[in-house]
Amino acid sequence: MMLGIVMAITIKREYSMKPLFIKAFLVSSILMGCSTATEVTDVKPAANTVTKATVSVQAVKESEALLLAKWQGPFQGVPAFDQVTLAGLVPAMETAMATNLAEIDLIANNPQAATFENTIVAMEKTGSDLDRIFTYYGIWSANKSSSEFRKIGTELAPKLSTFSSRIKQNKKLFNRISAVYNSDEVKSLSPAKQRLVLLTYNSFSRDGATLNDSDKERYAEINQRLAQLQTKFGNNVLADEESYVVYLTKAQLGGLPESIVNVAAAAATERDHQGEFAITNTRSSMDPFLTYSTERALRKQVWQNYYSRGDNGDEFDNNAIIAEILQLRHERVGLLGYKNYASWRLEDRMAKSPENAIALMESVWPAAIARVDEEVADMLAIGKKQDGIEQVQAWDYRFYAEKVRKDKYDLDSDEVKQYLQLNNLREAMFYVAGRLFNFNFVEVTDGSVPVFHEDVRVWEVKDKTSGEHIGLWYLDPFARKGKRSGAWATTYRSHTTFGGKTNVLSSNNSNFSKGVAGQPTLISWSDAETYFHEFGHALHFLASKVEYPTLNSGVRDYTEFQSQLLERWLSTDEVIDNYLVHYKTGKAMPKALIAKIKQAATFNQGFSTTEYLASALVDMKFHTVDPTGIDPDKFERKTLAELKMPKQIVMRHRSPQFGHIFSSEGYASSYYGYMWAEVLTSDAAEAFAEAPGGFYDKGVADKLVEHLFSVRNAVDPSEAYRAFRGRDAKVEALMRDRGFPVKTKD
Repeated sequence: MMLGIVMAITIKREYSMKPLFIKAFLVSSILMGCSTATEVTDVKPAANTVTKATVSVQAVKESEALLLAKWQGPFQGVPAFDQVTLAGLVPAMETAMATNLAEIDLIANNPQAATFENTIVAMEKTGSDLDRIFTYYGIWSANKSSSEFRKIGTELAPKLSTFSSRIKQNKKLFNRISAVYNSDEVKSLSPAKQRLVLLTYNSFSRDGATLNDSDKERYAEINQRLAQLQTKFGNNVLADEESYVVYLTKAQLGGLPESIVNVAAAAATERDHQGEFAITNTRSSMDPFLTYSTERALRKQVWQNYYSRGDNGDEFDNNAIIAEILQLRHERVGLLGYKNYASWRLEDRMAKSPENAIALMESVWPAAIARVDEEVADMLAIGKKQDGIEQVQAWDYRFYAEKVRKDKYDLDSDEVKQYLQLNNLREAMFYVAGRLFNFNFVEVTDGSVPVFHEDVRVWEVKDKTSGEHIGLWYLDPFARKGKRSGAWATTYRSHTTFGGKTNVLSSNNSNFSKGVAGQPTLISWSDAETYFHEFGHALHFLASKVEYPTLNSGVRDYTEFQSQLLERWLSTDEVIDNYLVHYKTGKAMPKALIAKIKQAATFNQGFSTTEYLASALVDMKFHTVDPTGIDPDKFERKTLAELKMPKQIVMRHRSPQFGHIFSSEGYASSYYGYMWAEVLTSDAAEAFAEAPGGFYDKGVADKLVEHLFSVRNAVDPSEAYRAFRGRDAKVEALMRDRGFPVKTKD
């Protein structure tokens, strides 16, 4: 059995460290936050951070050497997370960039005729020092940021942009790549190698390599300025997320379940506010407070804090930064001959054009906002009766939605939460990985694998049948100061075979609120879906069978598909019966409660679909207009008004905090990709549902791994999906999943 729970949209990042994609990493590596406030808290430096005033020359040299050193220890070597410091990061990065440029120059100046081996493969072998340093850089950026690191990141951003431009604008190198791309040799290569040539060529031709010298110079200038602006945007958002906390007294805890109160007490104690209760400015804290608190004025305050991040008219305001980013992006793609940024960005995505992406979103939008009207009517009826309210405000939506859920389905989200223990869910994920991928997870407890924080744990991943070592899985589950909000997956090392088989070092990162010491951490059903989602990314890394590093890269409107699909296994019988047990009694989730969850599967889809689509549509509109003189705040409001956005809902990510598209280019004009991938998800889930063995059908699972996980980007995503399903995905499956009307074809 499979319950049709529709997945949450979550924040995540995948890092690809080859030099070809260095800019993509740079702009996606710092996703941070901002908002209005009641109290400001001091941010303590994270461990292993240093100030320039206290660092000796010798310490800098030692730090630089550690950062540049090849990884030692078991499992083909592992990052020295317990030893590295920030002291030598800048000189180490500069040394690694210089080494990489020297490697590139050797390839570009090779007197022999360009071939696949001496040009394309040779490029795949470059940049190993940078790969290792970016592993540390990514941790300091996302998992343990500090004011010192942010200063360093700001210093490095333009240097990294210049470095990337020097590679992309190397005429001799591009001439060799072009020679291979247009050669007869390509025709004799395997399909995977042909795709590697195509991806390499496109990464240069679509990034300024074909421009004349003056346009190349301007292109590089734009990239450098964008690197600075996008870094500043992310830093501003994180500054507001860290700085603003609402502290409650015991008298203000009305409606909050014990689990939330305990987490809020721990958060307050951590911030030296013993005896109080802290609601931090993150989604994981905001969302449950708005769902349960009976204090309407405080709900409004917490809501305003969260949705005003980066939009407070102070030093951390992001509106002017957005305007400049949009203008520069538009100018840059204009140099390449594109009419707008979205047309350039989507050309090599599954959607192919912004028109196709908009068509998908607009096909769902009317059903979504119509459902919102129904949801609001149900909420207002209860709100009037119980509290005498005259209208549902945005800070009321979650609160009264929960009351409607109880009234319609007798389903209490907090009751469900009692069966969702974080550790049990992890074991459930391991079970699913064993059934579908034949993976076995064994925790590494001997201290042989260093970690960057005491909360991080590590598992070795093996093939269940052969015992073959596949890689490691790092888990960093809890929220803390200096860690960006959301959930994401990344790799410290990806699978390749061209220079000898390398194992995978994968990582999942979340921001669950840690429970009271000695008690299990309980999470919501939505958070449990997110947990499975991110694990889907890790399995995508671990299942890789590609030969070359670049083929581990992702296609943005496809790369979320594998992770979204894994969410479906959370609600299978095998997981529910064996892993969803009450944290006090140890008894399995009752069948009656499971039935309620199933009945409420499409509940509140108006809210979740609308808040997501609003962000995705605004993103696309931003990147399909001429942004000259644009006022981001007015543009956002005008666009939403034209869409007839329900007043009771706000964008999931308002523009001033929309790190997906403004602290990086990873999702710029591509936030629609979650829904594009979700069409694939819904369609693929129906393939399992229709199979004899259901969601654990071996035949379908084998096809899934073979065609949709192991090939990564070695196969065009559209071709890969057709190989799995025998046809293209159908949007009707998505509509059925969300409980929206499905139009019949004439």
